[in-house]
Amino acid sequence: MKAIFAILLFPLLATAQPTVRNAFPGLSFTLPMDIQISQGVPDTLFVAERAGIIRRFHNSPDVTLSQIFLNISGRVTTTGEGGILGFALHPNYPITGHVYVSYTRASPYRSVLSRFSTHPTNPQVLDADSEVILIELIQPFTNHNGGQIRFGPDGYLYVAFGDGGGTGDPNNHAQNRTNLFGTILRLDVDQTQGSLAYAIPSDNPYVDNVSGWREEIFSYGLRNPFRFSFDSETGDLWAGDVGQSRLEEVNIIQSGGNYGWRVMEGTLCYNPASACDTSGKELPVFEYGLPGAQSITGGFVYRGKNSDQDGRYFFGDYISGQIWSIAYNEGPFANDLQSVGAINRFSLVCFGEDHQGELYLCSFDGSIYTIDMGEAVSVEDSKEVIINSSLHQNYPNPFNPSTKISFQLQASSITHLTIYDLLGREVAVLVDSMMPSGSHQVSFDASDLPSGVYLYRLNVNGSVQTRKMMLMK
Repeated sequence: MKAIFAILLFPLLATAQPTVRNAFPGLSFTLPMDIQISQGVPDTLFVAERAGIIRRFHNSPDVTLSQIFLNISGRVTTTGEGGILGFALHPNYPITGHVYVSYTRASPYRSVLSRFSTHPTNPQVLDADSEVILIELIQPFTNHNGGQIRFGPDGYLYVAFGDGGGTGDPNNHAQNRTNLFGTILRLDVDQTQGSLAYAIPSDNPYVDNVSGWREEIFSYGLRNPFRFSFDSETGDLWAGDVGQSRLEEVNIIQSGGNYGWRVMEGTLCYNPASACDTSGKELPVFEYGLPGAQSITGGFVYRGKNSDQDGRYFFGDYISGQIWSIAYNEGPFANDLQSVGAINRFSLVCFGEDHQGELYLCSFDGSIYTIDMGEAVSVEDSKEVIINSSLHQNYPNPFNPSTKISFQLQASSITHLTIYDLLGREVAVLVDSMMPSGSHQVSFDASDLPSGVYLYRLNVNGSVQTRKMMLMK
């Protein structure tokens, strides 16, 4: 069982307060539900509208036009919590032309996962008649559909389903691995297997089980993992799981992990109400029960241009419209919840990121907002700092016992590269001298250090950048 923790890194920079603003004031959407990108289509954002339309547009603050990318409004029902709930462009979309869409359909009410392909005469749009259905899941209720889908760094498609709805998971779906409710699935959509329109990765946790558990399942015990995302740097899978009434959860999803519902709601017993069996349950890395905030919208770990906010997980609440961030790392540290701002109540339904790692969010008021992270300013000098260096992620990471750290200088500079532990204690100095311009690489030998997360800090003429690395012995 994991403990709840989040950390505040020791201050290396003065933190600029993030703010929320309308990213595209010249555009308006009808109940925008999800926002996505394709790495192969630069400077373009795709937004799904709840009733069945996906639009594409140029990522520019002065954009005024969007183009319909897909229209399946005749197939989508918005009853209850339904609609287009998520979509994902294939990692090789410019080559495959495939886009995957998660939506709800009526008669009977069901969740549908489908693949669409580019139109044969217009590669800028999808052909609505090209639909290939991968999964249909009959829903007993019209809430807790889940619906987020994303490709992981491993190239597989991850799919979230809620517990089937109602109150308190009346059928105990989420603890029953013979069905797909209350799960995150992991699918190989580039292959087929038997009668399936996809294949099951051979390293899924329940492959070849003899208990009748669905082999598509990657994790289970979730109530309504409405939104999840991957950290673009570490590959960690973060999910916001909507609570019943007392606690909202932030989870880091592990292969084969059981996240407790309906036995537990966050760290509390739910059914039974006391003395519940917590063995084998993964606890959230963060949870909250705040007045007026009762429906988490999971977000992203920030990996954009502002190093002050690097590694912080941004998320919000649909009911209150509030937006927060937390810093996280493994270890017994206190929570570090910071308020970012708020939008309208009953409005915040998704987060997204662009090609540069900047964050956006969908609002039912028709707007796409961005979180303006501000500029990083050093503690020692409140004037503008010109960033004349770049610090790269160490390789390999995790490592044992040594790793290489690379950085680049735009000009000859006094350079300091220092290693710290998570208590802020200096454990090694790798560079402390004048260095010429160009690319540099140094080795860090941690043979004498214990396993854990360490920070490496590059200080070039007062401009400071920090990254994390993990030593695993």
